[in-house]
Amino acid sequence: MDRNDRVANRYTGLILLSGIDAPGISSALFTTLEPFSITVLDIEQVVIRSRLILTVLIDLDPAHAAAVEADLNECAIKLNVDIATSFSSETTESIAQKTGLIHVIALAEKITPGAIANLASDIAATGGNIERIHRSASFPLTAIEFLVSDSHLESLRKALGPTAKKFGVDIAVQISGLNRFARKLVVMDVDSTLIQQEVIDLLAEVSGVGQEVRLITESAMRGELDFEASLRKRVSLLKGQPETIIAQVSRDITLTPGARTLIRTLKKLGHGVGLVSGGFSQVINPLAKDLGVTHVRSNTLEIIDGKITGELLGPIIDRAGKAQALKEFANLENVSPANTVAIGDGANDLDMIASAGLGIAFNAKQTVQDAAQSALNAPYLDSVLFILGINREDIEESEREN
Repeated sequence: MDRNDRVANRYTGLILLSGIDAPGISSALFTTLEPFSITVLDIEQVVIRSRLILTVLIDLDPAHAAAVEADLNECAIKLNVDIATSFSSETTESIAQKTGLIHVIALAEKITPGAIANLASDIAATGGNIERIHRSASFPLTAIEFLVSDSHLESLRKALGPTAKKFGVDIAVQISGLNRFARKLVVMDVDSTLIQQEVIDLLAEVSGVGQEVRLITESAMRGELDFEASLRKRVSLLKGQPETIIAQVSRDITLTPGARTLIRTLKKLGHGVGLVSGGFSQVINPLAKDLGVTHVRSNTLEIIDGKITGELLGPIIDRAGKAQALKEFANLENVSPANTVAIGDGANDLDMIASAGLGIAFNAKQTVQDAAQSALNAPYLDSVLFILGINREDIEESEREN
C-alpha cells in the first residue's frame, strides 16, 4: 500500500479535553488511546487558574473511530472532565508542516478585549490565520504572542500600527524560525535608554547652563541640528567647570527599570551586549564596568588640570559612529548583521537602528518609531527580552539561580 492509499484509509481526529486540572489527566487520556492504531500529530495543553484545556490531533483507523469515541466518553466520566471529539477523512495540515510563520507580540501594562479583537481583525485582514496564542509574560508588562500563518511581515506591521496606537499596545512582528533564537549582539544607546537621564543635561544643570543646553539637546534629538555641531556647542558651555562635577552627576544617574535584568539575562544566555553613546566616557565607562559590558563606544571630554576645557578628544560618536560601532562589535562577537539588535530613542540612533537586524525604538521620538521595526513605549527595558522570544518565567527562574 503506497502513502496515498494509506492516507485515504485513515481519519484525522481532534480531541478537546477541558476541566479542572489535576495530576494524572494527561496520562489517563493517552492510556485510553494507547490500545488503538493511533499516531499523535499535534498536541497543546494550557492551564489557566486551575482550568485545563488539552487539545490533541491524531491520525487513526476509521474502523476504530466509534470505539475510540466510546472509550474517551468513559474516560471523561472517570476524570470528571469534558471531552469533545471530531473525526474526519479530510487531511489536516499540522502547524509543524507550515512555513513562513510570523510571530506577533503585543505588549502593554493592560491588554483589553478590544485590543485583542482588533488585532485579530487586523491579522485576518492581511489574509493571516492565527495558529496559536499564548502569554509569554505577565509582569511588568503583559505580553501576548500570536503565531500567524498565510500573511506577510510588512503587511502585518502596517495593518497593526493603527490598532496599537489606539489601544496603547506595543507591537513587534518577526519571522519565525531558528534564527529567532540564534546568538545575538544587543547594542543600546545610553542616555534616555539605558539610563533615565541625559548626562549632558545633568552636567549643564550643575554648571548653571541647564536651559541653554537643554534647548540644544532637544533640537538635536529631533534631528533638527547636526549632532556633532550641537554636541560641541553644548560641551563648550561647560568650559572651566571642575572635573568633580562628573562624579557628582554620576551619583545622580538612575538605570532605566529592567536595564540590569536585561543585560544580566542576555549575558547568561550567551548573547553579546554593547553600549554606544553620544555621551561621555568619563560617565559611561564606569557604568559599563558595573554592568559587565565590555563593548563600549562614547565621546570623551577633554580635561586639563582638573578643569573641563569645553573640547572633545578623538572622533565624535554620532549617527554614523554608532552604526560603525555596531558593525565592529558584531565582528568582535562573530555575530552576523542579521543577528544584531539596536535599541535607541533619538535621531542619533537612526543609522544604528537601520543597520541592525532588528531595530527597537525605546520610548522614542516619532521619527525613530517610524524607522524602527519594533517600538516599546512602556518604561521597562527588560521587555526587550519578550520580543526576543524569552519568557518571563524563564527570566525569573534565571534570577532565582543567582
